[in-house]
Amino acid sequence: MSYDADLFVIGAGSGGVRAARFAGSLGAKVIVAEAGPMGGTCVNVGCVPKKLMVYASEYGDVVEDSKGFGWSFTKPTFDWSALIANKDREISRLNSIYQHLLERTGVQVVRGFATFVDEHTVKVGDKTYTAERILIATGGQPIRPPIPGAELGLVSDDLFSLAKLPKRIAIVGGGYIGVEFAGILNGMGVQTVVLQRSAHVLRGFDADIQVTLREEMRKKGIDVRVETSVIHVMKNDDGTLCVDLDDKTQLTTDCLMWATGRAPNTAKLNLAAAGVKMRANGSIIVEGDDFQTNIPHIHAVGDVIGTPELTPVALEQGMAFAKRMYGAAQDTVDLTILPTAVFSQPNVGTVGLTEQQARTAGHDIEAYRSRFRGMRHTMTGREEKTMMKLIVDKANDRVIGCHMVGPDAGEIIQGLAVAMHAGATKAMFDATIGVHPTAAEEFVTMRHPVTED
Repeated sequence: MSYDADLFVIGAGSGGVRAARFAGSLGAKVIVAEAGPMGGTCVNVGCVPKKLMVYASEYGDVVEDSKGFGWSFTKPTFDWSALIANKDREISRLNSIYQHLLERTGVQVVRGFATFVDEHTVKVGDKTYTAERILIATGGQPIRPPIPGAELGLVSDDLFSLAKLPKRIAIVGGGYIGVEFAGILNGMGVQTVVLQRSAHVLRGFDADIQVTLREEMRKKGIDVRVETSVIHVMKNDDGTLCVDLDDKTQLTTDCLMWATGRAPNTAKLNLAAAGVKMRANGSIIVEGDDFQTNIPHIHAVGDVIGTPELTPVALEQGMAFAKRMYGAAQDTVDLTILPTAVFSQPNVGTVGLTEQQARTAGHDIEAYRSRFRGMRHTMTGREEKTMMKLIVDKANDRVIGCHMVGPDAGEIIQGLAVAMHAGATKAMFDATIGVHPTAAEEFVTMRHPVTED
């Protein structure tokens, strides 16, 4: 049978673009469909604009801290509209780059939302396309919880285009998105409350990260309330919001943001027409290193399949898929040692097992931990603390977990991830000469394991 394309990719986000580019460069005839801006969540309403906003929010502290080093400034002011305009210009530039990357490898871009007609056919607008293989890379989207009045709250996507900055905000959820936006908005002068239903922020992270970050957020003036749930939201006559909490108290705020999770973008794909199986939450079930669904020639990568919702994961999956299908390589994606960063303030960086995970998995471990005030703050007077931690398997001396809360944690953890992939032992860390004076050298100077708290 003759098809319009060898590969039809639904979604031009991180995973879809990477797969399309590599498949195109390997000689495949590729069509990509995208209804929104090129680049998907990461470029438009995720990692990139969020990191730009993190940078923006840090300058107030930089000015304040500079006094300890002899600098003097008049009181700084912040212009939200200028930030948004500059951010939009940068995102537009990146959108164009993604478009050009695809075109340069001969990929045809179709603008519009694609839905399945059958297992080899999709429809975009009023036109249908057939393909030998179809790759679903539609990502995910933020969700609101089933709470009365939930529609009155914003989601993370909305924060990137707010007309003006609120004076007060309540952020519901203490995961990645919640703590990152709490730092951003607090740094811009917004009175910020974080409402987390469990006992800790960053559920699933190492306990020392959870405790340290919560303490540091509170030092910065963020009101972090744990074991607190929202049960109802109402709008007051003056336009503010009244938030009912499960402890029978109320919170009045100008703005509410839900950071309570994301859902895969599958509802409008008409997957039933192709016979593709999903889980109850809408994520697509795939098997094997080529990310195959139950339909052999339909594949899926990225947030839509329920793997860790991280841009580098989608990128690796997209590349591995393309190389396996259209090249000679048999690439696999190894998620056993997965580094990640949270651009909270201070930053979090982590790779490998948490202490609890290591113990639960049956490892006999030693944990090494250091808490200290960074050199910069000996002059600023700020009481911010950095925490670093290593988890070591006593059976073979292998480092199986590295965790950090502190400035540039994401930058530092990347190098440690390489070391862990190479099988580094604690003895190798100890034998490594530190770069002085840096915070990072602490990872190679921790000599004594911690005792049980």
